[in-house]
Amino acid sequence: MSRAVLRFVTHRITRHPDTDVTFEAEYLPCKWKAEPSLDSAAVDVECMSHTGLSDHRGFRRICTSFAMVVRAE
Repeated sequence: MSRAVLRFVTHRITRHPDTDVTFEAEYLPCKWKAEPSLDSAAVDVECMSHTGLSDHRGFRRICTSFAMVVRAE
């Protein structure tokens, strides 16, 4: 019969240092989408412009980042 040794290591999750956060927005009923950007304010301006043209007021906002799990030290 063989024996196993179990070791537990604490980890944490963090944003990958070589990547940026990307911001997006969309209005689902009409399938409108803002151009993805590294600048959240640029996406907000696109949403406000779309509201001015269409009176659509509720947007799904998305922030995307790449994460990695590393050992906690």
